Amino acid sequence: MRVAVTSTGPVPGYRVAVTGFGAISCAGVGVEALWSALLKDTAPASKRIAPFDATHIGGPKELRRFDPFTLYALMAADEAWIQSGLSGPLVDAGSIVTTGIGGLQTVLEQFRILTQKGPDRVSPFMVPMMMPNAATAAVSMRFGLGGPCETVTTACAAGTHAIGNAARLVATGRSTVAVAGGAEAVMVEIAEAGFRNMTALSNTEFSRPFDVGRDGFVMGEGAGILILEEWEHAKARGATIYAEVLGAASTADAHHITAPDPSGHGAIRCMELALDDAGVTPSEVSHINAHGTSTPLNDLAESVAVRKVFGDNAPPVTSIKGHLGHSLAAAGALEGVASVLTLVNQLIPPTAGTTKVDPDVGLDVVIGEPRRADVEVVLSNSFGFGGHNGSVVFRRFHD
Repeated sequence: MRVAVTSTGPVPGYRVAVTGFGAISCAGVGVEALWSALLKDTAPASKRIAPFDATHIGGPKELRRFDPFTLYALMAADEAWIQSGLSGPLVDAGSIVTTGIGGLQTVLEQFRILTQKGPDRVSPFMVPMMMPNAATAAVSMRFGLGGPCETVTTACAAGTHAIGNAARLVATGRSTVAVAGGAEAVMVEIAEAGFRNMTALSNTEFSRPFDVGRDGFVMGEGAGILILEEWEHAKARGATIYAEVLGAASTADAHHITAPDPSGHGAIRCMELALDDAGVTPSEVSHINAHGTSTPLNDLAESVAVRKVFGDNAPPVTSIKGHLGHSLAAAGALEGVASVLTLVNQLIPPTAGTTKVDPDVGLDVVIGEPRRADVEVVLSNSFGFGGHNGSVVFRRFHD
């Protein structure tokens, strides 16, 4: 990953290792549940997270002070942190855990209390529960992370941007360790009505990315977290390194508040910049974890962009939104976790729900069964409302 570009050329930064990862989704609690679900060609029946045990996070009183999106972030971060073998406090460690919307469930519940019981009954914890930075603040406090503690709120690209920004903290030497990811919990009636009325949701409640019959996305929820660490620091303490973050990029379509640029211009630049940042060529990419929302416009625009960047030799493509639905800011974070799992297991998950790839897509979309492959480099894409584009490049572990 580059930290500067000068008149004499790019300046490489410190290597960024992935030493831990965690997840919670409709597939269940933990990375093992996620990976097991992703290897199936069918999706979980419900995209909601089932009730789970969070007593290791805190007691009943403490847990009531977390909006679900913050609790999801803490659950995933706790798994990732334990796996990394790190211990806090770490004065320079960063935390970039993001969300697209924040504590919407808290807002709705407190508004109900306001209208039914009056302003005096509104919780004094409403603001710290609803604020978008609540999750990253809670993560920093749980592990004693004293470095940058930030939230990137860029709609559906936010999780990917969080990983890229956190990796840059490590690459520049600002932080030796950074916790990165995203969380979302907005499967409530008002959010679903808003997305449905803008014709973004599937009328059949069925996510089928890149399929000829796709008709919109299905909402999801959850959280994904990666622990990023300076390479030599990880090696010195004997940590297991699962993958490397090679590069990342962020661009804007500057086109429309919701619709992607049909030419894919912003997405093309984003992928090209990420690959350039990583120092790899398109031919070196083994797999693309696509944004793949299952909407007609987004899937087509992404496929146009991929074909432009990779030509006739585009690598196999997967969208895990066929399994998990679209969890907005958590999506890119969960896809980052899935990208690392693909590298670790050398297995590309199928795209659930997709049975006949749209001929206009023109890509090798993995469907039906997992595909065994020699996966060296994975490109993970996220494209959000407002024209936000994010790409991250991961590489298989090499000493």
